Amino acid sequence: MARRISSQGKVTISVDEYSSNPTQAFTHYNINQSRFQPPHVHMVEPLPYDAPKSVGHTRFVCVSDTHSRTDGIQMPFGDVLLHTGDFTELGLPSEVKKFNDWLGGLPYEYKVVIAGNHELTFDKDFMAELIKQDYYRFPSVSKLRSEDFDDVQSLLTNCVYLQDSEVTIKGFRIYGAPWTPWFNGWGFNLPRGQSLLDKWNQIPEDVDILMTHGPPLGFRDWVPKELQRVGCVELLNTVQKRVRPKLHAYGGIHEGYGIMTDGYTTFINSSTCTVSFQPTNPPIIFDLPNPGNS
Repeated sequence: MARRISSQGKVTISVDEYSSNPTQAFTHYNINQSRFQPPHVHMVEPLPYDAPKSVGHTRFVCVSDTHSRTDGIQMPFGDVLLHTGDFTELGLPSEVKKFNDWLGGLPYEYKVVIAGNHELTFDKDFMAELIKQDYYRFPSVSKLRSEDFDDVQSLLTNCVYLQDSEVTIKGFRIYGAPWTPWFNGWGFNLPRGQSLLDKWNQIPEDVDILMTHGPPLGFRDWVPKELQRVGCVELLNTVQKRVRPKLHAYGGIHEGYGIMTDGYTTFINSSTCTVSFQPTNPPIIFDLPNPGNS
């Protein structure tokens, strides 16, 4: 079992027995618990941009995986922008500045951003290892001097940047974390199981909105080419059994663009880029009742 109730009544998540094989985990929980099936779990049609916003609601605009390809994106009306990472190709300071300039031109009252696995310079441990090696995969990043990227987060002057941290905006508690299951050794990659669970355990229980870079198991995490689920089992158990946010926004898996709900949490994969890195998936808007109004 992946869930325990402690003597204080708090839910504790432990590593799932199927943690290392998300496709197997999905099959097991679907067959034995109908965990990913209607009536609870279903797809959601995105809200049209011209849909009127209800009184006492805040409109969130979700984007992800823009990969320095923001020029042609048509941004809809809204109050708060949520960008769930991979806003650059490699996290080069020049790319971060370009992204920050784009943010500065957007009309939203608040903009909240997390990093993804492509923001290599934001992951200090990754960079410390990279600089030790003559690493052929990322030559442009390897050439950076540490003073070029030591304070790279400070280049994001036009947003709130979250990294295993939270902010309260318009009464909503928003928590952001960049970590994803290990994939080809990019930034913020951690092994499935306890390493990721240690990060998810830092998420407070009463956040309204959770921003992660990658998906939880079973919610817009299918990679057709590989015929595999790639979402994190520990993240799913954390979201559904302990944290229970109203909105879980992410990207990471370009093929998974779209919206689902489990009847309580709405899951939005707003990857702007397609699997061929074309920035053609439109931003997704989502309205939430203001805290105190619901």
